[in-house]
Amino acid sequence: MSDDSTLNEAADDAAAGADTDGAAENGADETVIDEAEQAIEDVRMRLAEVPAEVVVTNHVMGLYELAAIHLSAKPPNLSAASLAIDAGGILVDGLGDRLGPDTATMRDALSNIRMAFVSIKSAANGTPGEAPDGGGDDPAVADDDALGAQ
Repeated sequence: MSDDSTLNEAADDAAAGADTDGAAENGADETVIDEAEQAIEDVRMRLAEVPAEVVVTNHVMGLYELAAIHLSAKPPNLSAASLAIDAGGILVDGLGDRLGPDTATMRDALSNIRMAFVSIKSAANGTPGEAPDGGGDDPAVADDDALGAQ
């Protein structure tokens, strides 16, 4: 029976140690959370110092890259590319000169990705060099409108 009591004491000691470890882990978790919250606040403060047109332009370029990724996939994901191109177009066409000194670059990038879409969609349809019949969400249709407006 002394073996049972020794086992019970060892279990009690282990449980007491686990409680202490748990408290230490909670303190470490709180420190990590506090550091993460401070890092987020630091990023927010730095972001507030950046002109809004720079941040929006970065988002437009992110949408451009997203479209390019979907267009270069094997096979191309035309639906996803179309969504990214249309979203970029809404920003570029909708905001116009409010994008600041990079407005012309954003318009050129949008025009280029729209032309790439038309080319890739035409190749996928087996009609190289011909624009596809446009649907409501086809950047090729928006491309014609945007090129005529420039």
